[in-house]
Amino acid sequence: MNTGASTHAHIRPATNTHAPAVKALVFGVLSEYGLNFDPTSTDADLDDLEGHYTARGGSFSVLEGPDGSIIGSVGIYTVSPGVCELRKMYLHSKYRGHGLGKVLLQHGLAEARRLGFHQVVLETASVLKEAIQLYQRYGFRPYQPDHLAARCDQAYCLDLE
Repeated sequence: MNTGASTHAHIRPATNTHAPAVKALVFGVLSEYGLNFDPTSTDADLDDLEGHYTARGGSFSVLEGPDGSIIGSVGIYTVSPGVCELRKMYLHSKYRGHGLGKVLLQHGLAEARRLGFHQVVLETASVLKEAIQLYQRYGFRPYQPDHLAARCDQAYCLDLE
């Protein structure tokens, strides 16, 4: 999928060969916001993208920049029948402000619909203000999950039509 953005970025399904680049992206963005990377728990899914996402009925996609580097990511993780979690939606700071966050979110929601999910949940940290504003513009509403990941202090859900 070509994003049509001025950066000439495109989205493609991720494989495990993308894992090191995705981990570097996620770690970089988390560090930028003062959040911790947790390779043994919250971020262990990044060691096996295909096993944690695709094989479980979800998907994981990467956004490639004009030079082929991984500049963004978005995952759809199966939580239960009909419910998925939007995970690992990150965008490299150099590419923010060009509408690519919106492209990633739209792609993730389209994937959730394609895979037959009726609800999308997500967890986030309040310091990720731009992402939260984007989620809210798309109709995500706050909800109270049973528990949150260590670095997260907010949760949102969206019923798909």
